[in-house]
Amino acid sequence: MQVFTPKEISNRAVNKYLGVLVAAKFARVLNEFPRDRSSSKEKKLTTRSLEQLSDGEINYHVVPRRRSE
Repeated sequence: MQVFTPKEISNRAVNKYLGVLVAAKFARVLNEFPRDRSSSKEKKLTTRSLEQLSDGEINYHVVPRRRSE
């Protein structure tokens, strides 16, 4: 099991909480793509997304929330 420290995640995101949210949403996107289920060495989607976030492969931007009037 690969361990990601809060420092690794916060280096690529504003803070560790936002980094985990971005990685979770990216894991949901990855889940929509077809996968090869025959290989048993495939990493979990959350691990892949955290790995890609810490490597800087995920580009994201935060959109301010609109308040209803």
